[in-house]
Amino acid sequence: MAEEHVDVLIVGAGLSGIGAACHLRRACPGKTFTILEARDAIGGTWDLFRYPGVRSDSDMFTLGYSFKPWTQAKAIADGDSIRDYVRETAGQYGIDREVRFGHRVVRAEWSSKHARWTVEALRADTGETVRFTCSLLFACSGYYRYDQGYTPDFEGIEDFAGQVVHPQHWPEDLDYSGKRVLVIGSGATAVTLVPSMADTAGHVTMLQRSPSYVLSLPSVDPAAERLRRLLPTKTAYAAVRWMNMFRMMLLFQLSRRKPDLVKRLLRKGLRAQLPAGYDVDTHFTPTYNPWDQRMCFVPDGDLLKAIKRGRASVVTDRIERFTERGVRLTSGTELEADVIVTATGLNLVAMGGVTLTVDGADVELPKTVAYKGMMLSGVPNFVYTLGYTNASWTLKADLVAEYVCRLLKHMDAHGYRSVTPLEPTSPAREPLIDLKSGYVRRGLDKMPKQGASAPWRLHQNYPRDVLLLRHGSVEDEGVEFARAPVGQGASVA
Repeated sequence: MAEEHVDVLIVGAGLSGIGAACHLRRACPGKTFTILEARDAIGGTWDLFRYPGVRSDSDMFTLGYSFKPWTQAKAIADGDSIRDYVRETAGQYGIDREVRFGHRVVRAEWSSKHARWTVEALRADTGETVRFTCSLLFACSGYYRYDQGYTPDFEGIEDFAGQVVHPQHWPEDLDYSGKRVLVIGSGATAVTLVPSMADTAGHVTMLQRSPSYVLSLPSVDPAAERLRRLLPTKTAYAAVRWMNMFRMMLLFQLSRRKPDLVKRLLRKGLRAQLPAGYDVDTHFTPTYNPWDQRMCFVPDGDLLKAIKRGRASVVTDRIERFTERGVRLTSGTELEADVIVTATGLNLVAMGGVTLTVDGADVELPKTVAYKGMMLSGVPNFVYTLGYTNASWTLKADLVAEYVCRLLKHMDAHGYRSVTPLEPTSPAREPLIDLKSGYVRRGLDKMPKQGASAPWRLHQNYPRDVLLLRHGSVEDEGVEFARAPVGQGASVA
């Protein structure tokens, strides 16, 4: 079988993959690359999710690419606008011509003898397996399964006479006009769906087992608008990007150091926007501290306005079972519905579910340790993108892509053929993702770990990562470089 070789093989044509390719084209124009995309479109998450009101939960000044200013007025953008932005960027840099659609990567084998990866992909159109080889493999495939959302095993779900829908697989022809809609969940998807459906549905009820922290933000950033009127586009964009990043970092650090203060401030804000006497403690006060799970941002308080207008309501209780007419709760109440939306989360998957092999031995991901939050101990010439949990995904994705370009240039300058992260000397291991959300807890046992200190620890801190990834040394105690393939007079640095 013929094998096509490129310098860098990127897995995934979503926000991260397109960004990575753009960075390569800008900083390493001599490097060849190809993007393998399992689906048939550019956009990743923003092409997959089509439920009503789908939007970012980060502002677009930080979710946008560092090299392409976001110029629209809305800071909290809808899914269609984000998808168009990613596709426009791909077209602008000619990246759309480098994507192989319908290629799902299933296996990648590293050969130290030849200092290259052999990657197997399954073609959706023919069903055949095709092979590529590359010097560096760059996984930009996110951290959840695209083909399957998470739905708990609800007793009696088959008894429900209406329609059950998961947001990850939204039917284009779903008509909920004037109907009773029940949204199960309390995360970002649920708080987006409820106000979006409320204007058309008869009534929307958000049923949650436990609340999430909710913070109202303006959909149009007034400070950003002022700066864009005063400064050139690129200058204003960079300034707003840093300003918003510091805002988010301040909120995160304050939440960790003074959680009770943040709880009081959030509660005060909710009381001001909800009907008088509303039971904020039951429906909007979680048992955990702010940022133990990701906070839900609602643009212009749309969820709270829907509740205040009587178009939506929140019920906090547990489901005993589904019934023909809806769901029966443990309190004995039956919530009737025509449509039930299970906004119950994602299925976590590491490295896109690709099986990695190094010199004939399968890599056991849970036994690896993350290096700089972007490489794996014992796995040569392999990089992955994992964004921040307390800030915009793209802030980290941009830094990782920049680092890859620095790494490639450094290897070329010194004649290195491979770079392999080492195990930390300390035996301490911690979860790679520092969140207590259900979807994270369900999948952590399949994920790599992180060490106790840099460079094996993933810091949720953008300025610190700028120093480490953009300005720090490429060669440190955490990696080993080799100038020639093993068995061919290799010298190790």
